[in-house]
Amino acid sequence: MSYKDPIIHIDEQLCTGCRRCAAVCPVDAIIGEPGHPQTIDAHRCVVCGQCVQICTAYAADNESTTASRAVKLQERGQLPNVREPLFAAYSSGDIQKVKAVLADPKRFKVVQCAPAIRVSLAEEFGLPFGTLTPGKMAAALRRLKFDRIYDTNFAADVTIMEEGSELIGRVMSGERLPMFTSCCPAWVKHAETAAPELLEHLSSCKSPMQMGGALFKTYGAELDGIAPSDIFSVAVMPCTCKKFECSREEMSVDGCREVDLVITTRELASLIKDQGIDFIHLPDEPFDSPLGKYSGAGSIFGVTGGVMEAAIRTGYELITHEQIPNLQLDFVRGEEGIRTAEVQIGDLELKVAVVAGLKYVDAVLAKVAEGTCPYHFIEVMACPEGCVSGGGQPKLLLETQRKIAYQARKSAVYRHDSHQKVRKSHENPDIIKLYKDFLGEPLGHTSHHLLHTKFVDRSLKEEMS
Repeated sequence: MSYKDPIIHIDEQLCTGCRRCAAVCPVDAIIGEPGHPQTIDAHRCVVCGQCVQICTAYAADNESTTASRAVKLQERGQLPNVREPLFAAYSSGDIQKVKAVLADPKRFKVVQCAPAIRVSLAEEFGLPFGTLTPGKMAAALRRLKFDRIYDTNFAADVTIMEEGSELIGRVMSGERLPMFTSCCPAWVKHAETAAPELLEHLSSCKSPMQMGGALFKTYGAELDGIAPSDIFSVAVMPCTCKKFECSREEMSVDGCREVDLVITTRELASLIKDQGIDFIHLPDEPFDSPLGKYSGAGSIFGVTGGVMEAAIRTGYELITHEQIPNLQLDFVRGEEGIRTAEVQIGDLELKVAVVAGLKYVDAVLAKVAEGTCPYHFIEVMACPEGCVSGGGQPKLLLETQRKIAYQARKSAVYRHDSHQKVRKSHENPDIIKLYKDFLGEPLGHTSHHLLHTKFVDRSLKEEMS
């Protein structure tokens, strides 16, 4: 499979060859000699955007050898109002396309927002790191003329229902263990490229973004009385690789793309500014129901260990039929690297691992290939601290800000979870209703059709055959 746009680029007119991008690339996809412009191996690249975050080489306003700023903004798919410097490493933008669709009254425009957007968007408007603004974000999206404001957190709750049920089945049967999470598209692309022989170990679940897109154009379309083909589905993500994921051939439902376009946190901020919306003084407004209501478990998908913690909250209660003693599972929370734990769930001693940062996963994959990996369930997130540190998040111009910003965003995610009345996915009333009225049961026929997928071998050997 080939893609016309590799999404991540390095502008050779601006690159100084400092190779800071190469130092943070988890898959050694950046090629070049020091002091010379770098290039990207698109096959190896996982589109995580960490090179975009770290790049400090930018165009000076009076540089006569480069194309004009306006031309470069147009080439990069950005709006003319963008004020930040033009850095050498950048991701392709889609905000011009979204702006055009929003101006079309014939389209029914649906938008979803990832968990990590609400703790970072406000930084683009001068508010402190980690400022939590779900209500202002929903209000801003409504001012932009989206017809439905939904939340990826709802689909994260669906993911737990499906992935948790899948894990229980595999543990009970002892088949295809360990099971890896599949919600991080950069991790999935790396597995497809570097370890295709192990793909059966990935959960068959689509990511929450794609599950949300599939439900908007089926269940949501039924609720609104709208033809699925009339719905235009936009996702706001902290992740540049989500643009790649939504374009995957298999991510469609009954002939309709599940997600038509993905924009990043920074792109949404530029659109809000372009439309003259006073973000800071917006009132708090709710997401639309029922596809916008979520549990605390859905909201912690934005941090490393969050998927694991959400899965254990639900898995514990589905297996034991007892309330989990403690909802805050500190043993899976943390920073970049690998964390492991053994969790007693009834008679089962569940062995889990959390991998934060793709550079740490190859050692785990080697153990799986050898048959010596001791874990039942492994969460993998490509970015250092999960989605709060994604490539599409607000760019941190000073290196000293990085740890402070990540910690503030993570704290805001956990605070958001702790303030939710419902903190377990299987107790979300709208999730219960979704299964009762539409999906039937986890891993059932409708769920398999809409919410599960297969992954593909992207090794060079396969692509050349």
